[in-house]
Amino acid sequence: MVKTKLKPVLPSLREKKRYLVFEVISKGKISNADEVSDAIWRSSLQFIGQLGAAKAGLMVLNNKWSSELQRGIIKVSHRHVDDIKASLAFANKIDGKDVIFRSIGVSGILNKAERNYLNPSS
Repeated sequence: MVKTKLKPVLPSLREKKRYLVFEVISKGKISNADEVSDAIWRSSLQFIGQLGAAKAGLMVLNNKWSSELQRGIIKVSHRHVDDIKASLAFANKIDGKDVIFRSIGVSGILNKAERNYLNPSS
């Protein structure tokens, strides 16, 4: 049996992605990234449904959550950035606490999103 390697997907056929940086505004600090991720998923499933979330390629990057800045990053398809921004407006509770989600910025490169929005001082 001959093993053949799969050819890589051409760049023109790859799904284009964007990194959406968001901020959580609340009275108390939220340190658990999983709770934030659950709230984002609940609101996006409620707003755009399972099919819309699948097409959007929604992925909350839990390892990019900054508990001191209360900011995080969501990876999403370039066609569905506005849908995800709208669904963030409907997320209003995390672990029983009232919160407001605010979109900070969008970038096509993860490094640039981190540098410009998560670490603005450096």
